Amino acid sequence: MTPIHFLTIEQASQQLLAGEITSVELVEWHLRRIEALDPILHAFITLTADQALQQAHHADTEIRAGRRRGPLHGIPIAHKDILQTQGIRTTAHSNVLRDWIPIEDATVVRRLAEAGAISLGKTSLHEFAIGSPGLDEAFPAARNPWNPAHMPGSSSTGSGAGVAAGLFMGATGTDTGGSVRHPAAVCGIVGLKPTFGRVSCRGVIPLAPSMDHVGPLARCVVDSALMLQVMAGYDSADQHSADVPVPDFLRLIGREIRGMRVGVLRRFIQSIEHTPDIVAAFERAEQVFRDLGAEIVDVAPEGLEESHDAGSLITTYEAFQYHGENLARQPERFAENFRGRFRNAAKISRVEYESALTTMKRLRASLADLFSSGVTAIINPGRERPAQTMTELLAEPLGKRSLALRMFSVSGDPALVLPMGFTENGLPLGLQIAAPSFQEDILFQVAHAYEQATSWHVRHPSL
Repeated sequence: MTPIHFLTIEQASQQLLAGEITSVELVEWHLRRIEALDPILHAFITLTADQALQQAHHADTEIRAGRRRGPLHGIPIAHKDILQTQGIRTTAHSNVLRDWIPIEDATVVRRLAEAGAISLGKTSLHEFAIGSPGLDEAFPAARNPWNPAHMPGSSSTGSGAGVAAGLFMGATGTDTGGSVRHPAAVCGIVGLKPTFGRVSCRGVIPLAPSMDHVGPLARCVVDSALMLQVMAGYDSADQHSADVPVPDFLRLIGREIRGMRVGVLRRFIQSIEHTPDIVAAFERAEQVFRDLGAEIVDVAPEGLEESHDAGSLITTYEAFQYHGENLARQPERFAENFRGRFRNAAKISRVEYESALTTMKRLRASLADLFSSGVTAIINPGRERPAQTMTELLAEPLGKRSLALRMFSVSGDPALVLPMGFTENGLPLGLQIAAPSFQEDILFQVAHAYEQATSWHVRHPSL
C-alpha cells in the first residue's frame, strides 16, 4: 500500500471525505517525517507546526459538519519563502529579510488557505530566486531526496525536494526562467508554469515582473490541476494579472490524444549537448506519444535560439532595478553568489533591454502562429542532464543554467515538466510539455495521457 506521505492530493482528499483519515492525522504524519528527514534535506526555512495543527483541527470540524471547501481542504502543503505570509517570516532565503514578518498574505497564499489547504511552513530557495548555494548563504541549501549529495534544481528547491520526499503533498513555487520546472525535472515530480498572468503575483517578492510566474509543484498531473484551480484567477491588485475566465482544469483529463499534432523542437534540441540517458529517455517519450496516436512533427519557432539570452538579460535588468539600491548600500548583507549575478548588471543599457523585449514579442508571436496552425503541444527534454552534485554546483555556482526551460518563461505559454525516466544510478529525468496560452486544460490532458502511459510517477525516493 502507498504510505500516507506518498498519497496524491486526490487520494488523500477522498480519504478525508470518506472519514478514513483526518486532517490532524495527515499533518501529524508529515510533521514526523519532516522531523526525521529535514535535517538532511533542508527543505524548510520556517516550520509552522502549531499553526498547521490548529488549522487541521478546524478542517476536520468543517469536513465532519458537511462544510467541505473542496479537494484541498485539510491537505498539508508548503509555500516557497518568497511568497508573503501574514505573521510568518518571509526571508527569500536572504539575510536581508531574515526577520521580516509581512502584514498580509500573497494572493496565492490567501486563495489556497480559503480553499482549506494547510501550510506546514516556508521552503528553501536560492536567494531572491536568482542566487546560488554558497558557503555564506543565509540558510542551508536544500538537497535532492533521491540522493542528498545532488542538487534539487533551482530556485524552488525546498518546494521540489519536499514534495518528492513526502514532506508535504503540494507546494507553491515561482518560475521566471524555469524555477518550478527545474526542480520538477530533477526531483521526479510535476511542476507547472501557468500562462503569464494566469496566477497573481501580488505579494510575491519580484524577480523580473515581465516574466515572473507562480505555479504548483505536485506529485501527479491531477494534483497540479487541483492546485491551479484554486490558485488561478484575475487579481486587480496585480498589473500583470490576466482578466480571462478560469476553466475547469480537470475537464479534459482522461480523454485520449489520438490525432493531436505534437511538436518536437528538433533543431533546438540537437543544437544543445544532452547526456546519453536524456537522449534515450526522450526518444522513448516520443514513442509513447506515437503509441497514444499523436502525430510527431518537428517545429522551429522564430526567436527560440535567442530566447535564453534575451530572457537572462530581461531578468538581470529588471532584478537590478529592484535590488540595485540595496546592493549598493549594503552589499555585505547579500551572499557572494547573489552579488555575482549582478556584477555587470549596471552596464546593461535600456537599448539592450528593449531589444530583448523585442525578441520576447517575436517568440510569442511565432509560437502563437505555430499553435494556431494545428500544433496542439510542444515537447522537449526538461533538462540537458541529470542533477549535478552539490559539490559541482558549489564549485561553479554562476555557471550557465539549463537552456531547456527559459523559452516558455519568455513566451509566457504554459509549460509543465513531469517524470520521463531515471538514470542508471536512480536520478530522475524530466519531460517538458508546452501548450498555447490559457489552454492549461489541454496541457493537463496531454501530460496526463503521457503520465498514465508510463509508470515513472509512481516511483518515490527510498528515504
